[in-house]
Amino acid sequence: MTVNRVVSVYYSATGCTAKVSSEVAGRLASSIGVPLDTADVSMPVSRSTGLRFGPEDLVVLSSPTYRGRLPAVIVDFFRDSVRGDGTNAVAVVTFGNRCFDNSLAEMVAILRGNGFLPIAGAAFSCRHAYTDRLGTGRPDEADLADARAFVDRVAAMASGDTSGTLDVPGSADAPYFTPVGLDGMPVDFQSAKPVTDMGRCVSCGRCADLCPLGSVDRYDFFEVVGRCFKCQACVRGCPVGAKSFEDPGLISHTAQLERDFADRKENSFFFARG
Repeated sequence: MTVNRVVSVYYSATGCTAKVSSEVAGRLASSIGVPLDTADVSMPVSRSTGLRFGPEDLVVLSSPTYRGRLPAVIVDFFRDSVRGDGTNAVAVVTFGNRCFDNSLAEMVAILRGNGFLPIAGAAFSCRHAYTDRLGTGRPDEADLADARAFVDRVAAMASGDTSGTLDVPGSADAPYFTPVGLDGMPVDFQSAKPVTDMGRCVSCGRCADLCPLGSVDRYDFFEVVGRCFKCQACVRGCPVGAKSFEDPGLISHTAQLERDFADRKENSFFFARG
């Protein structure tokens, strides 16, 4: 195939997916010897217009895993607004040291349905959004070395025939993962929203700037007026530590994850085969 540019398209609420995507797409562009363009679609304004790609583009599409699938708002944008025209693509997901479940299968299915030709896929274990005790410090140097080895193989594929079929585990239509608490029973914290320590808050507005759903009220930073999918962007991005989640179900589920998924999970890689 002929590649004239590599384009990195990614959603990353807390920076881990952005780091992985930058490593993969940047090295891929350098290896092939073409320019790199980037489309960070993490914020609402960045999703106000669609993205279109041609047959000489190579797109790296990246997203974290939320509850075993892609984040709902990003699924809608990817499915409705990211289009290819016989465009080769690399699917990349990250996950918080538990499992990527069906997120990679979902991304590959969206790419196929939107005019792309998926030639490779990867799932990288990263620091969990809820806690630093899962995937601590990841992606670390070992992960980035994995990314470089993955890219070297993709770059070699890009110079030849990419007409094979990419098979990845999981099902694009599977239900979301059901979280459980320390007692092993399902917990429901979908309605949970961050709370603000008014004694610490300095009204800087950083939380509103970081919310990928635009749900933090820009005139009253204590209020979350829209949906919240617990990405933790406001919690991790608050410069004075004024944001937190206090929902008992979320706290119990986080403790269960820390107890049961502490062992380092490996990254996974998949390539199209003829």
